[in-house]
Formats: sequence, structure tokens, C-alpha cells
Amino acid sequence: MKVIGITGGVGSGKSEVLNMIEEMTECVIVRADELAKDLEAPGEVCFDPLVRLLGNGVLRDDGRIDPGKMAGMIFADGDTDIRDRVNRIVHPAVKERILAMIQEASDEGRAEYFFIEAALLIEDNYDTIVDELWYIYAGEDVRRKRLRISRGYSDEKIDSIIRTQSTDETFRKYCRVCIDNSGTLEETKEQLKQLL
Repeated sequence: MKVIGITGGVGSGKSEVLNMIEEMTECVIVRADELAKDLEAPGEVCFDPLVRLLGNGVLRDDGRIDPGKMAGMIFADGDTDIRDRVNRIVHPAVKERILAMIQEASDEGRAEYFFIEAALLIEDNYDTIVDELWYIYAGEDVRRKRLRISRGYSDEKIDSIIRTQSTDETFRKYCRVCIDNSGTLEETKEQLKQLL
């Protein structure tokens, strides 16, 4: 089983690319952001440390962490200290769970590929646990347009997120494969067919 990390900037279309991959091959796909949300649920490993760090104000009425409130605290006033402290809680827990999932999939022999999708694969040293990293590229203008249309993000919000992410040069330096997802879905699918 080949383990591949999928990364790229916000709005590059990582999820869409993974949907295509899922249709094309026998694989396991783990989306780190979704797994992180699972690990932030009450009773899971990240819940108590996050509430201790951010306070009860981060909770919804039902006692679960409110992702919007947490994001507001993380990105407020460009305060990288809170973001870094949240990352030190969440990212190691996500990585540990992913390693267990890789082992389980390998033991079961149920997939040809195991894909891990996350924006911070490089920063979190996932290159040490994957066979290779794939960079999903889309030009900044394309990404901004997608984020305004699909998520309703303001230019200010897009700016604040892009500022926290790796540059195109960094992605290209660490990733063996670059998939250009700036064009049509068919063009992207053709690149994936060649790779798989």
C-alpha cells in the first residue's frame, strides 16, 4: 500500500481532487481537518486541552466546541500564539490517529493507496510517514474566486488564511508531484490518470 500526502493552499481544490481519486482507485482517504474535528468532540483526546486553553466561551450550548468561535479565536488580530498552542494540541493527536489508521489499513490489505489530505503536511513533517507528497496547485486568483463563491469568504478572511499557509515555492520544494488544478475537472482528471 502506498501512502500519499495531499496538500495545497486553501481553495486549491484538494477535496475535489480526492473525490476524483476515490472514484478512480481502491483507496483509503483521511481528511485531517475532519479527523481533527472528530478528535475535538467531548470525550476525545483534544477536547479537554482545547477547552482549558480557550475557555468555556469556545463551547456551543450543547457542550461541543464551536468551530466558528474557535477559528475566530485562532485568527483574531493575527495572534499566532493561540494558533500555535491549538496546533500543538491538535496536530500530534491527528498524526497519532492517522498512523494507527495506516497500520490498520496495511494489516487488512484493503487498499492500494492511503491518502492523507491536510494543508499543513509539510509543517507537521508528514514527509516522514508518507511515501510521497502531492501538491494540488491552483493560481491565487482562482483560489480567491473559489473561496468567495463556494464559502462566501471576504477578501480579508482569505488574506488572513493565505498568510498562515506555505508559499507555492515551499509546496513545490517538498512535494514530488504537482497537480495543476487551475483548469477544468477533466484536465485534472487526466493528470490523475497518469499518476495512478
